[in-house]
Amino acid sequence: MTESFRRSGEYPQGDDHGSAYPQQQSHPSSPVNPEWPPPPAYHPAPPLHVEPGTTVWPGSGDGGDGHGGDGYGAGPYAGQPDGSDANGSTAAFAAPPAPPQGPAPTRQRRAKGPFALLAAVAIVAAAIGGGTAYGIQELTGNDTVASSSTSTSVVPTSQKGTVSGVAKAVSPSIVEISATSNAGSSTGSGVIITTGGEIITNNHVVSGASAIKVRLNNGKSYTASVVGTDSKKDLALIKLENAPSGLKTATLGDSAGVQVGDQVVAIGSPEGLTGTVTSGIVSALDRDVTVSTDESQGQQQQQGGGSGSEQWPFEFGGRQFNGDTGSSTTTYKALQTDASLNPGNSGGALIDMNGNIVGINSAMYSAASDSSSSSSSAGSVGLGFAIPINTVKSDLASLRAGGSDS
Repeated sequence: MTESFRRSGEYPQGDDHGSAYPQQQSHPSSPVNPEWPPPPAYHPAPPLHVEPGTTVWPGSGDGGDGHGGDGYGAGPYAGQPDGSDANGSTAAFAAPPAPPQGPAPTRQRRAKGPFALLAAVAIVAAAIGGGTAYGIQELTGNDTVASSSTSTSVVPTSQKGTVSGVAKAVSPSIVEISATSNAGSSTGSGVIITTGGEIITNNHVVSGASAIKVRLNNGKSYTASVVGTDSKKDLALIKLENAPSGLKTATLGDSAGVQVGDQVVAIGSPEGLTGTVTSGIVSALDRDVTVSTDESQGQQQQQGGGSGSEQWPFEFGGRQFNGDTGSSTTTYKALQTDASLNPGNSGGALIDMNGNIVGINSAMYSAASDSSSSSSSAGSVGLGFAIPINTVKSDLASLRAGGSDS
């Protein structure tokens, strides 16, 4: 039998003249007819990359063995989609399917996605952590008090933990208060707590006052009026009339976190010296300090002192200081500090090293404790007391409503 040689692509494909190769049994166990050897082997052409991420296996062209690519290409034998010729015979050399190639760069980017998201969330959280108190105050209006834990720092990072850093950050929030009454005048201090001009101070600083003047840290003075008083806690809330814009408010901390030995800074106007800064430590906690609730006691001290600064009498440990407290008194728990406090510091701020207000200075021990001595001979001996700021925060709503004395 003579074998016919044809050009590439000229093998009959199931036409009327029959196949060039005898039709084989379709049964999978039927052997290939030995009289008709299988087409010669060839080496498949290498993959052709036509664009990134796409691989094409050629099914045409010269296979490198002299036979046409159509008969022995990488596609199905004899060009049938299912790998059979026109008569159903299975191809002897079926090209393997192209190996799956996932887009590695895409998988890599996806793997990094969650980590990038977590990093972004951490940055946002860190950014929000530093500005929460300020943001809440700005969004909710000018009568919202900025409050935070003692771990929140309002002092610039470069000056954190320094007295100068605390003084620079908080001094704009501390004011001098001059109160005038029928009995005379006195000078104390106060702390701005809202942008609307609310100021917290001691009750004995403004007790019985007919006129109140407030001097800001920038030297400008404004008239203020009493909003509410609480003589039993020695607290008062006053408010500036026609308050200017841009007031610097203090951040009220958490006095429950204060410990003995913590460094503190005191800012006030002792003897009328506005913005005086002193420093020390917290000497003790929960000291029982007794002060007078009688308005006339304060007026008498203002007249007798002669210095123009308040010097409210108080009692501690059964002893009277700065005059007789009288028969009407109240007792509160106080923070004790050795930061220098003098007449005029009352109502000012006791501040932690993060710049948070932890107390309102209210009383001081004076070496010249008898009423016959002039206050000019009195001075700080390292025994000062402050009302815990948590007491102030719990009383703020009552003060805004007029206080317990209304």
